[in-house]
Amino acid sequence: MAIFQFPGQTRFYSGKVRDVYTIRDQWLVMVASDRISAFDVILPRPIPFKGQVLNQIAAYMLKATSDICPNWLLDVPAPNVSIGKRCDPFKIEMVVRGNLTGHAWRTYSSGKKELCGVTMPDGMKENDYFPTPVITPSTKADQGHDEDISARDIIAKGLATAEEWETLTDYTLKLFARGKQLAAKRGLILVDTKYEFGKIGDTIYLMDEIHTPDSSRYFYAEGFEERQKKGERQKQLSKEFVREWLIANNFMGKEGQTVPEMTDEWVNTISQRYIELYEKVIGEEFMPDPLSDDETFQAILSSLSDIHE
Repeated sequence: MAIFQFPGQTRFYSGKVRDVYTIRDQWLVMVASDRISAFDVILPRPIPFKGQVLNQIAAYMLKATSDICPNWLLDVPAPNVSIGKRCDPFKIEMVVRGNLTGHAWRTYSSGKKELCGVTMPDGMKENDYFPTPVITPSTKADQGHDEDISARDIIAKGLATAEEWETLTDYTLKLFARGKQLAAKRGLILVDTKYEFGKIGDTIYLMDEIHTPDSSRYFYAEGFEERQKKGERQKQLSKEFVREWLIANNFMGKEGQTVPEMTDEWVNTISQRYIELYEKVIGEEFMPDPLSDDETFQAILSSLSDIHE
């Protein structure tokens, strides 16, 4: 994917998955690449249409939740591009969990019943529902890994005021409830996800992507209770299958480990899985729409011109 240079561009950042351009310190152009990462490592081959899949799911979900709180998105000028308002981000991720899964389960099964200042009930099994969804925030680290943090420490460290924390909590729980409703219509359970927020002046905005399979975990609703009773693994919709393939091939991002070969067949399989994810989450047929770099550039320029006016 080409690196662009836009009029009024003041900053450029290339992340693991997205390239982010800051325009006049007011707007962000986010280009979702086809890069794929796991264990904090960018894998050697891009996945066709992955950027379009994630960008379009995020845009769909932002529009479907825009009545709950303001969000950053202004336009989607190309299949893999979003343009929106630049916010001053809170240096926290609002992780919200409906089920005891993943990091929360690993903490719980080690004997610790508290996570991020939240006490988890006794007698729970992996993937059980919490009585009500819990918020287990983490810090957004500039370097290294994010770390768990409690609401009390967030306020004490000045990462958010008590009033801001109340608003962030309210938005997070309402967004999660809407996400669960949207998932239920598609025969899915939104298990856990994360939201990022920022401010413009005194207004808090929802930022970044939401409810995508890269930032969320979905279970299939059909057979969920039966699998829980039998103690079976839940059937999930996420990029976990890529991590499982890497682990099976002795790669977990550790020093000295080598990423296994990604054959054409395997790259195509991952691409098809992402397209299936899109169609399951959105409920519409995926329409591949590859644009050339020049077409993408011109679409972004046109959109920026309209926004600037």
